Amino acid sequence: MRRPAVLTASALAAALALTGCTDSASADAGKADLSVSSPYMPQPVSADMAAGFLTITNDGGAGDELTSVSSDVAGEVTMHSTTGGAMAEKSSFGIPAHGRLVFRSGGNHLMFEKLKRAPKQGQTVTVKLTFAQSGPLTVEMPVKPATYTPSTGH
Repeated sequence: MRRPAVLTASALAAALALTGCTDSASADAGKADLSVSSPYMPQPVSADMAAGFLTITNDGGAGDELTSVSSDVAGEVTMHSTTGGAMAEKSSFGIPAHGRLVFRSGGNHLMFEKLKRAPKQGQTVTVKLTFAQSGPLTVEMPVKPATYTPSTGH
């Protein structure tokens, strides 16, 4: 009779171990995994305003939302969408699970307003991205020539 009890205990231990693995994998699948690529700012042609572009990639199993952007170079940074030539300020942008949010010339973009200094080509601008669920990301955005067009198309 002892033997069936040992097999039952072993089976129970194996089931608990598998359940632990499944819970861990599910927890990871339920989070956003954000990264930033291709950041840049064209050297501003205006004394008080500049644009910024980048791509946020989400390799995680849950979506997130970009809720604000800030930079020590600007009094404020606003987010804009452009559709059919019309620009509109947005309070947030969704980033889908396994998806991307692209800020590019002629589309979604960042506006650095009330510049405290004029960023020059060759410098970098520090930008803080704040999200609804994930921790903030700090990005070093290189300042490129005013006519810069990235090879990535954004």
